[in-house]
Amino acid sequence: MIPREILRKVKRLEISTRHLVNDVFSGQYHSVFKGRGMEFNEVRQYQPGDDIRTIDWNVTARTGEPYVKRYVEERDLTVMLLVDLSRSQAFGTRSQLKSEVAAELCALLAFVAIQNHDRVGFLAFTDQVERFIPPAKGRQHGLRVIREVLAATPARVGTDIGAALEQVGRVLKRRAIVFLISDFIAPDFTQSFRPAAKRHDVVGMRLVDPRERELPALGLCLVEHLETGERVWVDLSRKAVRTAYAREAESRAERVRRLFTATGSDLIEIPVAADGAYVGPLIQFFRRRAARARQGR
Repeated sequence: MIPREILRKVKRLEISTRHLVNDVFSGQYHSVFKGRGMEFNEVRQYQPGDDIRTIDWNVTARTGEPYVKRYVEERDLTVMLLVDLSRSQAFGTRSQLKSEVAAELCALLAFVAIQNHDRVGFLAFTDQVERFIPPAKGRQHGLRVIREVLAATPARVGTDIGAALEQVGRVLKRRAIVFLISDFIAPDFTQSFRPAAKRHDVVGMRLVDPRERELPALGLCLVEHLETGERVWVDLSRKAVRTAYAREAESRAERVRRLFTATGSDLIEIPVAADGAYVGPLIQFFRRRAARARQGR
């Protein structure tokens, strides 16, 4: 039995994202992601007029007769939502927590994909894979994905992005659009990310709270690391302490940016601030993708 509170939250998300799905992102999503490739269908015997570049030389060698590969245009897509459920997602200094923004992003992306008749899957992770729902089509399936996001109760508190990407590599045999939603406060995941980005279209969504970039001058404070539980006293009245913190935060963010850039992947900075603050960055992302598509890149 699904708790009533979860059902109410799902309904609220469906209503709150309806305008964005119908009027803002659906058309942009379709133009950016649709018709981006050809999928292998079968081999058949060569016929006069066939393009010799499509000859399957392995089959031809086995049979002694020329065969060609046939392809069909990919008319639907697989969208995979990878959502970080680690303890650091339960953080927010403005109107929302990171986990709440992640849920709204999942709802928006799931509804847009379903409206475009694409398959949607879901994988939640901490330092292990917590939940996996195979990709499927249909509104009811989309609602199920949103329910799972809202009802998630992770067993662990750490973060292992690499393990989540490796699981995607094992379960997704076709190329997919992988939305990776996290704050990316995690151990290095470069070795797992590079093959995932080569095989799939990985789009990172980095959730950023303003206080993760700059600390206030509050004096002596007891600070706890959400994922390790470690506690330390820090004198935030010292400018040197606040400056060192800001530099480390920017260095960590820059390492993530460089990894995405090096692999040709997109990274969207999502502010955890006022309600709906993610709309602007998403619109900018779709515009950039559309411009690249027009340029044939």
